[in-house]
Amino acid sequence: MTKEIEKAGITIVQMANLIPIAKTVGANRMVPTISIPYPLGDPSTPKEEQWKLRHHRVGVALDALATEIEEQTVFKVKI
Repeated sequence: MTKEIEKAGITIVQMANLIPIAKTVGANRMVPTISIPYPLGDPSTPKEEQWKLRHHRVGVALDALATEIEEQTVFKVKI
């Protein structure tokens, strides 16, 4: 789906935990997430830690939107 959205001229970032699959389907900008059931969080951690994690990942995704790329790119995130 990301490929079709980009064909329409809209820049998009794929946030995914399965980066190899995102690459295979043609995503250009990818940001790794945590897991399938909780892509942007970990319910076993305190709420403050979850917020920091989410804030960071969304920030990386926003930076990815503003970055010119020539090929498929996986943007780095803090662990």
